[in-house]
Amino acid sequence: MTTLTELPADLADARFVLPALPLELTTGDSGPDRIIEHHGATLRVHLHETSAGSAAVLLPLDQLFEIRVAAATRLWRYLAGRNLGPDPAALSLARRDRLILGLRALDGKLENASYRDIADALFGSGHVSGRVWKTHDLRDRAIRLVRFGLGMMRGGYRSLLLHPYRRRS
Repeated sequence: MTTLTELPADLADARFVLPALPLELTTGDSGPDRIIEHHGATLRVHLHETSAGSAAVLLPLDQLFEIRVAAATRLWRYLAGRNLGPDPAALSLARRDRLILGLRALDGKLENASYRDIADALFGSGHVSGRVWKTHDLRDRAIRLVRFGLGMMRGGYRSLLLHPYRRRS
């Protein structure tokens, strides 16, 4: 969420001021928290001591600074009529697939399925013979996915809230 506050008069330069905030396009009541939906993107804005004049972004220098800067840049692009660019918080297809496989592997493990049964369900690996199974890559992948799913179950899912800035917690 991007926090907007009143721009101090001594920082304003009339040559570079953007037009008034088009907050009438937002959803929500007249409260301080607004949601702007623009071409499939969602921007969250908190109005803090704003008036009809120019606005400034409030950026605390904390561990979430990079996240706040990215959100503020996307808001600025919206206000300037530019393309917002890619959403930095969007999960890649590979990451989503890994999350799905990890949760499916966890479901199997919680139902007391063997790693072989989990691998068969996830990868269709029924053709791997018994002798080869102990050293096969699919066995290792199933074990890693179960560990990943268990980590998510034990609280690791919270790291998704800080994606792609996972090391900020």
